[in-house]
Amino acid sequence: MEETKKSNSLKTFLTIAISLAIAVLFMWWALKGMEFEKIAGYFKRANYIWVLAAAVFGTAAYWFRAVRWNLLLEPMGYKISNSNAFWTISFGYLMNLTIPRSGELARSTALFGVEKVPVEKSFGTIILERVVDLICMALFLGLTLVFKYEAILSFYKSVTAEKSKSSEPTSYLNLYLMAAAALVFAVLFFIFKKKLERFPIYQKVVDFGKGIFHGLTSIFKLKQKGKFILLSLAIWICYYLAAYLVCFSLPETADLTFADGFFIIVVGTLGMMIPASGGIGAFHLALKFGMVALFLSMGKTAESGAEAGLAYAFISHTMQLVLMLGFGMISIPVLAKARTAMANRTKEKAEA
Repeated sequence: MEETKKSNSLKTFLTIAISLAIAVLFMWWALKGMEFEKIAGYFKRANYIWVLAAAVFGTAAYWFRAVRWNLLLEPMGYKISNSNAFWTISFGYLMNLTIPRSGELARSTALFGVEKVPVEKSFGTIILERVVDLICMALFLGLTLVFKYEAILSFYKSVTAEKSKSSEPTSYLNLYLMAAAALVFAVLFFIFKKKLERFPIYQKVVDFGKGIFHGLTSIFKLKQKGKFILLSLAIWICYYLAAYLVCFSLPETADLTFADGFFIIVVGTLGMMIPASGGIGAFHLALKFGMVALFLSMGKTAESGAEAGLAYAFISHTMQLVLMLGFGMISIPVLAKARTAMANRTKEKAEA
């Protein structure tokens, strides 16, 4: 038991260390060749009223996501408090700052503590959320391709300029190896299925898989499909406004158009998808390349775009971190209180 705990602690430590190393690497790459004194000058000229307005929409996205989550859980017979959903989401985002992608499981576990929704079922709805978010992201990408095709092309060229052509066969090889491994796993599973059924853990894994499946299919049983679509759009409109309004805080980016906002949110989202702690470094590098592409498409210099992109990234990302840390830290005592209240209610029912 003690050895298992040490092994888990080591894995956690290594995961955090690797994600931090990735963040440092990308931050170094983003700041490479830049004069930080110039970037710091942007912060002094910034109008933080616009940043505050962006933060309001960032917060609204949390709430809309909480209400939408409630809709997904309803078909499975769970009616949760929007407040508890909000704070468990906030707790999940806080966990993502430590170990990338750990927030989804932390969110499900926290919800079980305050609402007794099985982890596997709520986790299934979170996976479904990610699929819906991917569709919304594709919609924004489509709008960007329509309105800012040249900028997208410039961004792609900027990102891939330093990649060697020799890496392409390696990428395809990795893809083939993953497909082959999946096929071998499937074959072995069917061959040894009868023997695996003898182990108690097998049934637990199967039950967990069924729970995830129920969560994923809950979208087909929604009673309020229109409301779900509206909430999904509201979440991404809030994301868009939270990203675009920050542009008005800097004189150098204040003239960016509504269409430029589509490009910025797509680039920023791509940066946040990289497994660095809280998107640190990766987000900054993505916005640096992105703003260079935008500035070049407008006939401006790459240097001015890189400086403006980094300044924007530091302001926007800091705002997001403040929201994640602020709501995340508040969520800990709030959820602890709700968990205690749930335990007391359960105890009272048992005694009655």
